[in-house]
Amino acid sequence: MKPLVIIPTYNEKENVEELLRQIFALEAGIEILIVDDNSPDGTGALADRMAAADPRVHVLHREGKMGLGSAYRAGFQYALQRDYDVVFEMDADFSHSPESIPVFLKEIETADLVLGSRYLHGVTVVNWPLTRLILSYSANMYSRIITGMPIKDATGGFKCFRREVLEAIDWSRVKSDGYGFQIEINFKAYRKGFRIKEIPILFVDRMAGESKMSRKIVWEAAYMVWRLRLLDLLGAL
Repeated sequence: MKPLVIIPTYNEKENVEELLRQIFALEAGIEILIVDDNSPDGTGALADRMAAADPRVHVLHREGKMGLGSAYRAGFQYALQRDYDVVFEMDADFSHSPESIPVFLKEIETADLVLGSRYLHGVTVVNWPLTRLILSYSANMYSRIITGMPIKDATGGFKCFRREVLEAIDWSRVKSDGYGFQIEINFKAYRKGFRIKEIPILFVDRMAGESKMSRKIVWEAAYMVWRLRLLDLLGAL
């Protein structure tokens, strides 16, 4: 098994070096791709220095802040052009603990897509304001009702794909970002009949830097579930 962890970054200089150190401490044959959106704080330059010192680190530089979904699309394309057979999505801000990676790798042996869930057994979120927690929980309930996906946390961004799932998705038709991107990819994998497994994770709000959440991301997700439902009914997914 050859895993690649894709980590999109924008102003994550305070986090990325320690995050990579913790991931590599797992000694799981992991490689890491940092997709940096021209971070003003120098994250991209730091990533280049780490890549020069360690062949397990790779960097994609983009011209500006182009969105989470497009960062992952670029990362998936990178993985599919090479011989990685397992691909992770992971945030750079320590809200996703590297300690969960071995659990993902174990579960992906018998699944096609493994999702880190904040709502599988109650609520496992730390340090979020109550308003944001209610928004996130409600968004997942909303997406589950509209799409019919039996997934408790469809908006989460800590997940692990088998290569076959990424190969089966027509990426030219995936346009969403943020919550909407996560819902869209999960739904496409679900409707294609791939085996999806949720595992509980502890989600801790970021240690440093600023959240990338915006009102636009929330509204996009609200619209996305209806679009997915309609495309599915029309057989146009």
